[in-house]
Amino acid sequence: MNHTPSKAQWYSLAIVVFAADQAAKTSIDMTTPLGWSREVTSFFNLVHVLNPGAAFSFLAGAGGWQRWFFLAIAVVASAWLIWLLSRPLRKLEGLSYSLILGGALGNAFDRAVRGHVVDYLDFHLRGWHWPAFNIADMAIVGGAIALVVVSLQSAEKPTAAKAPR
Repeated sequence: MNHTPSKAQWYSLAIVVFAADQAAKTSIDMTTPLGWSREVTSFFNLVHVLNPGAAFSFLAGAGGWQRWFFLAIAVVASAWLIWLLSRPLRKLEGLSYSLILGGALGNAFDRAVRGHVVDYLDFHLRGWHWPAFNIADMAIVGGAIALVVVSLQSAEKPTAAKAPR
């Protein structure tokens, strides 16, 4: 049976992503001091850092206006994603929009309530650290990758050939 998820299921997935993200951030925020780091493996640490900017700390030191700028972008993007999810979608497309929506709401909530985004996942290799990130960031990136796959699948579909006259 080919089950197409309903709008409610897509919205529910976004809520689950949001809730998981906020639970992890709240746990880190409440149980560890700012700047805390715990080695988990030779290439991964749990950390407690704050990011007042965007991805890769873009505009982190911009003086505070970026909080409202990135919050506005997240609110507009979330409204657009909610509208997209209300339309009939292929499964992978709905999955991608749901993941991006949940992640955008998670980081928007942080900006609105905390004034910054809490990051806690730190991957590193030979002294080089990837910028710390969180579940919301993973959901956004995963959703974006799924959108690329959707667009590649659409591009691969042959167009109907015109019949000779």
